[in-house]
Amino acid sequence: MSKNKGSESVKVVVRCRPLNRKEESNGPAGGIVQMDLRLGQVILRNPRASASEPQKTFTFDAVYDASSKQRDLYDESVRPLIDSALAGFNGTIFAYGQTGTGKTYTMQGAWLDPEKRGVIPNAFDHIFTHISRSQSDKQYLVRASYLEIYREEVRDLLDPNHGTARALELRESPDTGVYVRDLTSCVCKSIKEIEEVMNVGNQARAVGATDMNEHSSRSHALFLITVECSQPGPDGRKHIRVGRLNLVDLAGSERQAKTGVQGDRLKEAAKINLSLSALGNVISALADGRSGHVPYRDSKLTRLLQDSLGGNAKTVMVATLGPAPQHYDETLTTLRYANRAKNIQNQPRVNEDPKDALLREFQREIARVRAQLNHRKWRSKQKKEQVEGEGWERDGDEETEGEDEVEVEVEVEKEAQEYVKLEEQRLEREKEAIREDRFLLAEEKQRLLGEKERMMGDLRKEQEATEQLTAKYKAMESKLLVGGRTSQITPTSSKKMLEMKRQEIAEQLLRQAPVHQSEMQDAGTTSMSGADRSWNNAEASSPGELGCEHHVSELDMISNTSSLDRSIGGRAEPVAWCGQPPTKDRHPQVSPWCQTQTIASLFAHRFLAALSRCHTHSMQQ
Repeated sequence: MSKNKGSESVKVVVRCRPLNRKEESNGPAGGIVQMDLRLGQVILRNPRASASEPQKTFTFDAVYDASSKQRDLYDESVRPLIDSALAGFNGTIFAYGQTGTGKTYTMQGAWLDPEKRGVIPNAFDHIFTHISRSQSDKQYLVRASYLEIYREEVRDLLDPNHGTARALELRESPDTGVYVRDLTSCVCKSIKEIEEVMNVGNQARAVGATDMNEHSSRSHALFLITVECSQPGPDGRKHIRVGRLNLVDLAGSERQAKTGVQGDRLKEAAKINLSLSALGNVISALADGRSGHVPYRDSKLTRLLQDSLGGNAKTVMVATLGPAPQHYDETLTTLRYANRAKNIQNQPRVNEDPKDALLREFQREIARVRAQLNHRKWRSKQKKEQVEGEGWERDGDEETEGEDEVEVEVEVEKEAQEYVKLEEQRLEREKEAIREDRFLLAEEKQRLLGEKERMMGDLRKEQEATEQLTAKYKAMESKLLVGGRTSQITPTSSKKMLEMKRQEIAEQLLRQAPVHQSEMQDAGTTSMSGADRSWNNAEASSPGELGCEHHVSELDMISNTSSLDRSIGGRAEPVAWCGQPPTKDRHPQVSPWCQTQTIASLFAHRFLAALSRCHTHSMQQ
């Protein structure tokens, strides 16, 4: 498929979980998936084939075996995507595979264990740490939404009436593409707040038990983060960039014979398989490059991922595999679709000064409220001086010129309170004088006292209006995050140092990429084995051959395998079988992205792991 100017391929990485206890108890056959970490290759063995039949080899941007750490995958394959979203690009990462292969573990992980936190919680840390380190002339607005696609219905996971609420509708805009109408959007000012949004949504998400997965996701979940950034440009005007990030945890396809689902679970599985089949058809049509029609409208999932596959987005696909021999067919299907997804070309571009930027509306409203507060401040000062008998008169614009915007509401409150206090004292003195005046008729006294009471009431109303306006100003200002000085998101010094070192290493790897590529140009080319070449002309597999979630407890072994002891980084072996010991190394062609990792990644893994240990030690002290 020819590349257009400004286009880039979907990045595809593969992760294989270890054998679980149930699979180990089925026999000593061992795993069928071999990973070459250095060359970014997956080698699949057919357990039913003869010894003379060649194994199938697939090359990807990166591969991760059973000993891989959550942070390894994030730093190498996800961090550049989050950086792009912070720079104003659209970004999507989605986990794809058979049920029980670790998609939810990869995307979410174990939230309370720093070593097992998945892509989503690590992305939260990344975003808010970036904001706390950015320049002080930048303003940020971070919003989050959470939805699920359950039985082809789009549901808002943040809606309090989620269980009974009507399904949401999809709409399309020429500026933003496909969006969900009336979807709840929460402004988040810290890591804690965005994690609370995630927790609320997770409690509402549809899950259920099957024979293959005790906590199987029964829906596709999309966590949507919008990061708007305002910064003065060379022309002196504030320009806004909007990055939209889609973090997608797909349900996995299921075969009824293996999962044993019945009743409602069977209906759920049918809808899951239908949407994943539509996703596979979209991948096939885009990878082929010759199809004039891409069937995005065949499912809600493919419509929501329309920009992510062939559109305005940078996309990372994480294909998750199970190493057990009984899952050979599903593993092969996942690898074939992942291999085709590498050929999809996207056209990402920076979203600069979009019409629907909420940050600009916030800035305009804040400016309007600030002007009202400044006017009230000037008026309160004028009345205060008049009450004190000094009777000055100054222009309001001159009074407020050059003042710190952050202190406006504090000064207005102070001036208003002083004015109200003086005015109340004056009215009380006048009321007392009226009562003591023996020359006034009773009716006249009553009229004058009533007039003073009305003035007191008007004074209280004006004070309440000022307080409400000040509260509104504070609330709107609090939603905006200012680069480098937002106290509620600033990490501890050790955590901040670790994050800065990670960023430095990521930048170093990018700088070294051209050098490593030129060093390895003569490595030759390797494609799929002959048995796989026919896939280009083969029909798409049935929906039942695709792949879903794996319970976190079954994948806890990923960070605890003995292979972690072989090096500081935990990934010293270049080739490792998932579920059995490593075998002879193989050296076919390396993908361009993986070449970047070949030399520098070992240093990166060891350095990051050492930093992590130092950080853990300092926290324990």
